[in-house]
Amino acid sequence: MNIRTFLYAWLLGMPILLASCGDDDLKNVSSISSEKIALTRDRTYGVEITYSDSARVKAVGNAPILDKVTPKTGGSYQEMIKGVKIDFYNPKGTIDGTLVCDYAIRKDSELKTEFRKNVVVKNADGSTFSSEELIWDEARKLFYSNQKVYVRGSDGSIGEGINFEAPQDFSTYKMSTTTGELNMKEGIAP
Repeated sequence: MNIRTFLYAWLLGMPILLASCGDDDLKNVSSISSEKIALTRDRTYGVEITYSDSARVKAVGNAPILDKVTPKTGGSYQEMIKGVKIDFYNPKGTIDGTLVCDYAIRKDSELKTEFRKNVVVKNADGSTFSSEELIWDEARKLFYSNQKVYVRGSDGSIGEGINFEAPQDFSTYKMSTTTGELNMKEGIAP
C-alpha cells in the first residue's frame, strides 16, 4: 500500500468516524459527570484535640493528619489517616490510660468514633486491650467492638472474645465467646 492509497482511505474514513461522535455522546458525558459525589476535604497537620465534659479535661488526642470531610449530601466526618494517640485523664488531672491506633474516623452526626488497625488501649490499672477495631459511642459513653478483642490483665491474666463492651475508662468490661487464662488469688473463702 502506498502513501497515496493510505491518505485516500484515511480521508474517506474520517467523515464516518466523525459522524459517529454525535451530540448524544456529549449529553451523556454531562449526565455522568453530574452523578459524581462532591465533597470538601480540609487537611490539618499536627492536630491536638481536647475532649472535656463539665469544664474538666477527660482526654487529649494527637493526630499527625486530620481530614475534615464534608460531602455535598450526607453527614460530615473527620478522618485520621495516619492514626491517633489519646491520653485519658482522671479527675485529678493525671493520665490514667491511653489509646493508640493506625486509623480513626469520627462520624459527626452519629457521635461515634471508629478506631481501626492495631488498636491498643491501656487503662489505669495497667490492663491492656487490643483489637483491629474499637468504636467509641459518645452518647452512651462506652467502647464496643464486634471484632475479636484481646485482654491482658495487670495480674498477667489473658483473654480474648467478641462482642466487647466497656465504659469509657475501661474500668470493667464484658465480652462473649471468651477464652483465656485467669490468675486466681489464694485464700478467698466462699
